[in-house]
Amino acid sequence: MGLQIQSETFTDEEYGRFSQRLEESLGVLREVLARPGFGVGEHSLGAELELFLVDTHGRPLPLNKEVLGRTEDPRVTVEIGRFNLECNMLPGPLAGRPFSAMRAEFESALAEVRRAAATVGGRVVVTGILPTLRDGDLGPSSLTPMARYRAMATSLRRNRGAEPVRVVIQGEDQFSREWDEVTLEGANTSVQFHLRTNPADFARLYNACQLATAPVLAISGNSPFLLGRRLWDETRVALFRQAVDDRGEVSAEAPRPGRVSFGHGWVREGPWELFAESVALYPPLLPVMGEESPREALARGAVPRLDELRLHQGTVWSWNRAVYDPGDGGHVRIEMRALPAGPTVEDMLANGALLLGLTLGLGRQVDAWLPAMPFAYAQQNFLRAARQGMDATLLWPERPLSMPRPVSAPVLVERLLPIAREGLVGAGVDPTEVEALLGLIQARVRARCTGARWQRKMLARLEGHMPRPDALGALLERYVALSASGSPVHEWPGD
Repeated sequence: MGLQIQSETFTDEEYGRFSQRLEESLGVLREVLARPGFGVGEHSLGAELELFLVDTHGRPLPLNKEVLGRTEDPRVTVEIGRFNLECNMLPGPLAGRPFSAMRAEFESALAEVRRAAATVGGRVVVTGILPTLRDGDLGPSSLTPMARYRAMATSLRRNRGAEPVRVVIQGEDQFSREWDEVTLEGANTSVQFHLRTNPADFARLYNACQLATAPVLAISGNSPFLLGRRLWDETRVALFRQAVDDRGEVSAEAPRPGRVSFGHGWVREGPWELFAESVALYPPLLPVMGEESPREALARGAVPRLDELRLHQGTVWSWNRAVYDPGDGGHVRIEMRALPAGPTVEDMLANGALLLGLTLGLGRQVDAWLPAMPFAYAQQNFLRAARQGMDATLLWPERPLSMPRPVSAPVLVERLLPIAREGLVGAGVDPTEVEALLGLIQARVRARCTGARWQRKMLARLEGHMPRPDALGALLERYVALSASGSPVHEWPGD
């Protein structure tokens, strides 16, 4: 995000100066976005992939800095948990064969991380939540030893006061814990797609992405377990929201939203609105000032870096997030953060193709869809999709300007596939790529098998003749082997 974090604690004066800089940056951002031609260009596609490191027994391996030191690949970096790494894929144009390019990026990055991990006795697992995690794996010692993460943990505790984080998730089992560390965030890994879009198109495409996220998530779940409990199909959604909650005791008279949210309404004014919302609703966590004055950069006709605003936006974890990037003349992106990592590269590419295609396809007529879709419906759809996966019933209009009606997630996805296809082909994506990836989605839906469903069924079978901890370990070994085969999850055997 452009700024190096050196301090771990900050003064009230530093928080105050940072808040003033955020307000200044919002004014500058509004003027930059209004510049003729700013950010105008063809759509591009990028991605980030988060990973788990495990040892030969499938247990979390807290050696991410050691693995990072064994590779010179600039795409690889550490994450908040010592058993997490992240790969930042090189972006490219959306038109043409973007998913072939992305496949090559995923596969080369994973191969390099696997090579580096093997030098310290490690392996790589690509999944939403590692099935073999235990309580002791998420204590204070699991935090990656960097000032950035220690500072974030300190600021979250500062905002909460004396209140610990209380995580409660009700699924097939009940999960309830009190935690005083940010390390629970390290239990989650995701694949995040970035879509560059022209500022004038941002609002309609962002709203379309918000609409599309629930049905895509429902047929993409891959996080059914947490610390030995069977919970949501996409438990990440419930866990992440609570793991970085900095509110302490919430006042009924003056409620404040959590830092992880689906949003607060349909966007009307474009990306500036979302940045302004982040500044207004969330106190700073990392009040680190850059050297550049946004106003001075604007006055001399440069593209301001807006380091402080970008840093703050990075500590507000909306499931779909606005990104401002000053590079290459400046542009804005939609960061799609809701999808889990895994099970395979093909599954992740298909999930991304469906979400991107629906964003582009629904975006063409989103203003006709929104009057029949109160934002609360989209928000409820998202939570139902995360909790129930393919079993979710979602509210959706049969056509624009018609009353939303309940429809099962698999039926809805099949109904939406032509819109996704039109969106991708209309953006110049090679039709053969589109057909292959959306065909995989259709086959998965008809087989009624996501990563979460496969894991649940495998655990039930294995628990018939071994204790749950052993069953989860055996499940992970099958998962790793089948992931390495490259076959999409709906083709995996159930024994």
